[in-house]
Amino acid sequence: MKRSAIRELAFRLIYSLEIQKSEELEEQIDLYIECNDIEEEQAKEYIRDTINGINEHINEIKNLIEKNLKADWTIDRISKIDLSLLKLSIYEIKYKKIPYKVAINEVLELAKKYGEETSKNFINGILASIVKELGE
Repeated sequence: MKRSAIRELAFRLIYSLEIQKSEELEEQIDLYIECNDIEEEQAKEYIRDTINGINEHINEIKNLIEKNLKADWTIDRISKIDLSLLKLSIYEIKYKKIPYKVAINEVLELAKKYGEETSKNFINGILASIVKELGE
């Protein structure tokens, strides 16, 4: 399974968790892996690491998003899909040290597929500001 496909699976779980707001994170991850017939160890490991990593650093990730929103915007106004994509890419850039160009490009492809017409530009703008702030 290619990294892009694994990343898409992780995004879909991030989005699902964003909607559900479940407290049983490990249980949700196990259920997701089982229901989606994910058998490849690399995929399971990436999904677990990403979900747990985002959960562990959620306050820092949300602060980065909030600091880089336009003045009249709040994090609550961001669509759940866009927010999930932002969380995924920020986690990869800041904590997994994935090259920012790769992380941004991958998440923009997902934005085209799952987001609204304006999602790609919105996400790209926020991530560009964050990358500049992080000095990547």
